[in-house]
Amino acid sequence: MAATNQREAQTAAERLLEQLAVAGIPERASRERAYLKSALQHYGVPVPQVRALTKAWLRAEAISDHDEVMAAAAALWDSPVYESRSAAVEVLVARRRKLRDGDLPTCGVMLQQAQTWALVDPLAINVVGWICRVEPSQEAGSVLDRWAVDQDFWLRRAALLSQLPVVRTAEGNPSRFFGYADAMLGEGEFFIRKAIGWVLRDMGRRRRDEVFEWFLPRAARASGVTTREVVKILDEGQRAAIVAARTC
Repeated sequence: MAATNQREAQTAAERLLEQLAVAGIPERASRERAYLKSALQHYGVPVPQVRALTKAWLRAEAISDHDEVMAAAAALWDSPVYESRSAAVEVLVARRRKLRDGDLPTCGVMLQQAQTWALVDPLAINVVGWICRVEPSQEAGSVLDRWAVDQDFWLRRAALLSQLPVVRTAEGNPSRFFGYADAMLGEGEFFIRKAIGWVLRDMGRRRRDEVFEWFLPRAARASGVTTREVVKILDEGQRAAIVAARTC
């Protein structure tokens, strides 16, 4: 796809959509739609196959530079078909080295429109997390900070999950995540509680003591959902201390 106008991107997207439709499994589509409580049309294509078809399509259409990538993702996202939106996320993941800080607002719109963890999570972790990896620019950090206090809990979840690529490493600075998590720790929204626990659990695989030291003084106000994730990676003594702190 040498040019980047929306009409050409839409035509290319329709070619991928045809392939996805052929690969669909009706029985799976029905189950998936019910499980995700989705308002979108579902073809029932397994995620690995969506990913494989999308990568082959990117090569066949020669979609490589930044503007082509963003136009292709937009065309796929505009479809009312779940697999097309999933493919849009896969386009951004596959070509994430082409992305820029200025693409975060577009990601934010997608996150708000996604309305399901199945699209929000890979977009937040593998796309936004890539753009903001290690030490985000001031521009990127400002976007994340706004998401972290937005009324839309999907944006707040995305702000949390965007920090996974940072805290999974032994060297990554967890201060941004800790700030977001501390502010959201008392929330009642399940998807926020689960996200905090998820990030802390993954961080604890390499930085267990750091997670324990941060969580212990906050254990009494953390939800059971969050706590159950955290204690999975703690040692016996640390787990006992968390239990004691929650029962005081």
